Amino acid sequence: MESEARLELSSESSERAIEAISRYLVELGIDLSDERLRETPRRIVEGHREMLSGYRFEASSMVGETIPGDHDGMVIVGDIGFASLCEHHMLPFFGTVDLAYLPNAQGHVVGLSKVARLVEVLSQRLQVQERMTMEIVRAMIDGFSPRGVLVVVRAEHLCVTARGVKSRGSIVTTTFASGELRESGAQAYEARALILGQGR
Repeated sequence: MESEARLELSSESSERAIEAISRYLVELGIDLSDERLRETPRRIVEGHREMLSGYRFEASSMVGETIPGDHDGMVIVGDIGFASLCEHHMLPFFGTVDLAYLPNAQGHVVGLSKVARLVEVLSQRLQVQERMTMEIVRAMIDGFSPRGVLVVVRAEHLCVTARGVKSRGSIVTTTFASGELRESGAQAYEARALILGQGR
């Protein structure tokens, strides 16, 4: 998936969406006759079309073909940036994903860019952080059957920082693990120490 992928809408659907957003903004008391705001409904539709483009893709297919080898040690891909829209208020939440996995039984690994594309696809949907964390793990399992996966997501939510309690700078951390990295063995401990113990 390329980063510029868009949710496909017909020109007719796009115009209906723009009209609907225009009516919504007018109902909120916004004067769209102001020349500075005339294109705002169109920009909202274009922006949301991009931020919701993950619905066009099957997440596990982002893992793609594995790379043959005999590696049996842990692989960690860290600080993958993402931005998503929460399904409750359709406000952004954004942060980073750290992912550790153990290669599959054949010692195969996935290309590093595949992990970033997987995060991109799952974040470009209406989401909640807890579910997205689990979905990343499950897509890795479905994609190439690693022996274990651990995902840690850290994010700031505008539905918390920009409305309601307005708790500025509040960071939410969620984790989910599977297989050997869910157990209490040395590798699971190492994965958690490396990801969660990075001075954060």
